[in-house]
Amino acid sequence: MSESKLAGQFFDAAIGLLQRVRDEEAANVADAGAAIADTVAAGGRLFAFGAGHSSLAAQDVVYRAGGFALMNLLAVPGVVGVDVMPATLGSALERVEGLAGAVLDSSPARSGDVLVIISLSGRNALPVEMAMNARALGLKVIGVTSVAYAEETKSRHVSGTFLKDHCDIVLDSKIAVGDAELTHEGIEAPFAPASTVVTSALMQATMAAAAEQLVERGIEPPLLRSGNVDGGHDWNGRVMTEYRDRIFFRH
Repeated sequence: MSESKLAGQFFDAAIGLLQRVRDEEAANVADAGAAIADTVAAGGRLFAFGAGHSSLAAQDVVYRAGGFALMNLLAVPGVVGVDVMPATLGSALERVEGLAGAVLDSSPARSGDVLVIISLSGRNALPVEMAMNARALGLKVIGVTSVAYAEETKSRHVSGTFLKDHCDIVLDSKIAVGDAELTHEGIEAPFAPASTVVTSALMQATMAAAAEQLVERGIEPPLLRSGNVDGGHDWNGRVMTEYRDRIFFRH
């Protein structure tokens, strides 16, 4: 079978976006990594949140080989994935005001912790209020979003603001409004979204920056190993025990 032209175009688009965020967001990624390292060093906890497909990048840094054992998923029932029925309910819940406050109030997050909030558009009530409430509680908020949405769309929150307006650090994914990289004659809708690729890369780059910061301070980063390599289970058991009071996905 001959090579797919459209597949190649998607790879080119994704690589272009990755190069752009690498170059244009380098300082912000370093700042985010430093904030995470500060929190780890100070005995704080780490949380990540995302709704819908934005939750994929949050899940990608929680309980995984090569990841920080301290990163916890701040889950909101019904909005983390497409397993809720009907799937459209998840999108509807993102627009419900007051939900973020209820989730934070019942979570283990506290002042001094870090919360990474991932929302491509950053325009819905849930991520906006999550950031507002988290900062009011004394958490440091890192937002991963596309600033283009704040420039080209209207907020769905009563304040008229976006996620980016309530963050200590913003990582701009540079994804265009609509999240579809390709168009083609004979295909009416744009297609091939790249937000997951880019946002996950931003998250992993940030965690790498945090690991770099920690080792420069003489602190061993609390990393997990693959359970599919020899010694992995023993290593992870030791890390989980050492940091058990800051890990919540085991409870």
